[in-house]
Amino acid sequence: QVQLVESGGGLVQAGGSLRLSCAASGRTFNAYAMGWFRQAPGKEREFVAAINWSRGSAYYADSVKGRFTISRDNAKNTVYLQMNSLKPGDTAVYYCAGTYGGSIVVVGAYDYWGQGTQVTVSS
Repeated sequence: QVQLVESGGGLVQAGGSLRLSCAASGRTFNAYAMGWFRQAPGKEREFVAAINWSRGSAYYADSVKGRFTISRDNAKNTVYLQMNSLKPGDTAVYYCAGTYGGSIVVVGAYDYWGQGTQVTVSS
């Protein structure tokens, strides 16, 4: 069983920045990829960014490309999401997730999830 714990969410003004962290623990961590998703009230959970754990290749939703950066620290089993130039539309609960394989932009491909962290961007 792998546990994911997110941190770093909060309230920020539009144009500001936040850095989310997701630490993995538990049985041997050998994810194929780690991803960040978000879910706003009344909306479906959507893909934000993902990173191939071994190669470090990063993938982004068009809505965050150029503003968000995903990275990982293999030694710490931790993935980060640096969010810059935040907009009110980025307000959501952000979830970290891990997958052993499959399409990394699809919610259903992920095998384990964190509890989520709230990000609120005020205008």
